[in-house]
Amino acid sequence: MNRIGRREVARRIFAYEFNRSTHKIESKEEKSPIYVLTPTGMRCNRVFVVGVLLDKEETRPDTNFWRIRVSDPTGVFIGYVGRFQPDALETLLEVEPPELIAVVAKVRHFEGETRSFASLRPESIAVVDSDVRDYWVYETAKLTLNRIKAMEKKSSEDAILAWQIYNPDLEEYRSIVKQALTTILEPVVKVREGREAEEIEEGEEPEELEELEEEIFEFEEEEWDLSDILGE
Repeated sequence: MNRIGRREVARRIFAYEFNRSTHKIESKEEKSPIYVLTPTGMRCNRVFVVGVLLDKEETRPDTNFWRIRVSDPTGVFIGYVGRFQPDALETLLEVEPPELIAVVAKVRHFEGETRSFASLRPESIAVVDSDVRDYWVYETAKLTLNRIKAMEKKSSEDAILAWQIYNPDLEEYRSIVKQALTTILEPVVKVREGREAEEIEEGEEPEELEELEEEIFEFEEEEWDLSDILGE
């Protein structure tokens, strides 16, 4: 199927799986989308995620190039917003962490010396309430379980490829789905050992993060030039 010229569907995925999605799928066709294959056999070019904006940081002074971290019940997404995403940037500058947000983003894939790294390039950001977050968790859990079943049956080329690339422990991903669903069935805030709330686990970040951020910044500059030429 020729996907060129089509707007890619924004897929729902938990941070735990997204951060373990290291395989890039490229087509030989000119200007075709680049996809990241996830451990449960989903290829994605765009994603839709909902979570808490933990922080935002301008990576270079006076550049309006921001690094964000967005937490869902399973981990943390890392994303980059710059002047080439004006709608997302406008909202981001008005939002102060912590805040529940919904993000539609392109998936970016970068390769460091020791590991690959998937990140978000938000196209749009919106402040949402807990009902939106809970529904997103429910839908994402349902879709993840459907992919797990497809993996068990090896019912698609992407499922077979995911087995070859990742050889995933499907019970691990079922456990993550259960963990996510638990957060919408129990109170979000708990009091334990004299603390007002549970700390959010930040998860692993690439050791070569600064190197990757440098590469992302250069990529964005290059992409702006290309967009200008194409008139997009």
